[in-house]
Amino acid sequence: MSGTNPDELEIAPGFAHEMLQGQAIEMASEEELRAGLEKAFDYRGDVTITKSDGSTLEGYVFDRRIAPTLAASEIRLIPKGQRTKVVIAFTEIRAVAFSGRDTAAGKSWEAWVKKYLEKKAAGESGIELRPEELD
Repeated sequence: MSGTNPDELEIAPGFAHEMLQGQAIEMASEEELRAGLEKAFDYRGDVTITKSDGSTLEGYVFDRRIAPTLAASEIRLIPKGQRTKVVIAFTEIRAVAFSGRDTAAGKSWEAWVKKYLEKKAAGESGIELRPEELD
């Protein structure tokens, strides 16, 4: 293993997140519904769910339970400004909008280190690698 830089071995490729903020997905088929709700689960911000009855609910999708049928599949959501948890069956969902700010957009490790190095190169003192405060 001579000639191998150990620092290069420790770098794993990052995961590219789709920019969904501000988009809306109408769920016309079972495949679109399952794919859209999987994106809602992966999203790092609030979504607005439009239910089959026309009502809407905004909040953070923190869990989903995938089953062989849509009737048995469901998402779990924490409504915005509340501490309760709501369960919504896939069959009750007509659309999902990525309405909240993606809290991790542009905050990859590489972007974080680049910002730190730029501050250091500019001669700033008292800088450190610290996470930004969440809203």
